[in-house]
Amino acid sequence: MTTVQPVTSSQEGASAQEEIARRDAIIAHLEQENRLLREKIDLLVRRIFGRGSEQLDDNQLMLLLQGGDDGAKKDPASSASPGALEAEITSRGKQPKTSLPRKEREPRVPEHLPAVDEVIEPQEVIATPGAWRHIGEEVTEQLDYQPARFLRRRLIRRKYVRRDEPHQPPVIAPLSTLQERSIAAPGLLAQIIVAKYCDHLPLYRQEQICATRHGISIPRQSMARWLGLAADWLRPVHEAIHSGVMAGGYVQVDETPVEYLSPGNGQTKQGYLWACKRPGADVSFTWATSRAAQCLERIIPADFTGTVQCDGYQAYPSFARRSEGRVTLAACWAHARRKFHEAIQGAPQHAGWVLLQIQHLYRVEKQLRQARAGPRQRQARRSAESRMVVERLHRALTRLKRGRRHLPKSAMGRAIDYTLTLWPMLTAYLEDGRIEIDNNPVERAIRPTAVGKKNWLFIGEAEAGQRSAVLFTIIEACRSRGIDPQTYLRDVLTRLPSMTMRQIKDVTPAAWSKAQGPAAQRRAA
Repeated sequence: MTTVQPVTSSQEGASAQEEIARRDAIIAHLEQENRLLREKIDLLVRRIFGRGSEQLDDNQLMLLLQGGDDGAKKDPASSASPGALEAEITSRGKQPKTSLPRKEREPRVPEHLPAVDEVIEPQEVIATPGAWRHIGEEVTEQLDYQPARFLRRRLIRRKYVRRDEPHQPPVIAPLSTLQERSIAAPGLLAQIIVAKYCDHLPLYRQEQICATRHGISIPRQSMARWLGLAADWLRPVHEAIHSGVMAGGYVQVDETPVEYLSPGNGQTKQGYLWACKRPGADVSFTWATSRAAQCLERIIPADFTGTVQCDGYQAYPSFARRSEGRVTLAACWAHARRKFHEAIQGAPQHAGWVLLQIQHLYRVEKQLRQARAGPRQRQARRSAESRMVVERLHRALTRLKRGRRHLPKSAMGRAIDYTLTLWPMLTAYLEDGRIEIDNNPVERAIRPTAVGKKNWLFIGEAEAGQRSAVLFTIIEACRSRGIDPQTYLRDVLTRLPSMTMRQIKDVTPAAWSKAQGPAAQRRAA
């Protein structure tokens, strides 16, 4: 017979305490999870409906630094108290602002346009012209436009035979065209390319425009074939541009997703346009159906030795490790700044302090750009002014991480982890004056492709992706030099059939612009 031991009041109290502690832990965990989820929701709302700019003026920074972070001490670093930071912002605000030289006002009607004179006579003079004497005139200038027009270009090649040798076969000039039996002339191809890749008009809209405004039926399938034909001819020019981008030992790389059709699946798949840019030079695009590290091995030449500036995507470190020391990586301070900008709501003082330090770095870069400093001067100025800010920022972030001031999954915790993980790459620009502080030049070069994706939505097929990359490269090379892409494409597509591979370097946008003389140089400036 078993005896039931009576439960004492002390045991009941201990078990109640354990239950209370267990429930308190659950509540604390749920509160923490709820706070993190709310932070993520606020961040998504700001991304969708908030302002896209990450700039903060001095008044906004002052408000952030005066507020306190929940559960954190006053200052993120012992060397930077709110009072010192307020004095720093105030003193900076008292500095005289340098005003840029005022730009000359351009004429309302450009003077280089051809003039069409239209004389308007008074009715009294028309009635009795002999009774009036002309003593002057008043000229009113207007800007007018004539719509583009189609025309039939007839290439007439006459045949000849020698008078003294009529039995010999006749002679005829060779036909120099992009493709035999194709009705698309270089001017029409240039127009279709510019309309799609510069003006971002899908082919079906171009088909409608031709039919409704000009009464000409050009199926979009024919336009797609012509685009492929033009891209194949322009591929050597693209390769010359890509070789020039990779020749300097420093290149910025980024990728942007683009949908493409997958036949047989009834849906689209995601490919990528990889952009490579050397600041101050061209940008070259390359198509790939993925964003794996193997793509970089195909894009970046095997003999490339130098620095690749990129974001924190893991494919880049993997590629650098495979390069056996030939490639070093540099990170982007704009990406790091964006992380802290997203953490302002949850940690206003700490995030505001970090943003202020990054603002110091960008102010130095702005002054260097205004002074048109070269690589040596940039490296010396960065060592004298930027390095101490970077070291102070590293000490502060390390203290915040060790002190566990912010949860690892919070926006501030993720920003700290991201920055410290990429720290050797973020400091690379201090050692080399050629390297920019961020990856913004290549991201600006990618921006026009994003406008196009909103209109034409996807690329026809995977093989057509590289054709788009070739044409985007040509268009952006013209845009960066102020060249009219239609004039350039019409001229180059006319000359390519009779050119050799050695002459390709003479028709790149850079060489073509120099050959056009001072007028093209002024437009580019």
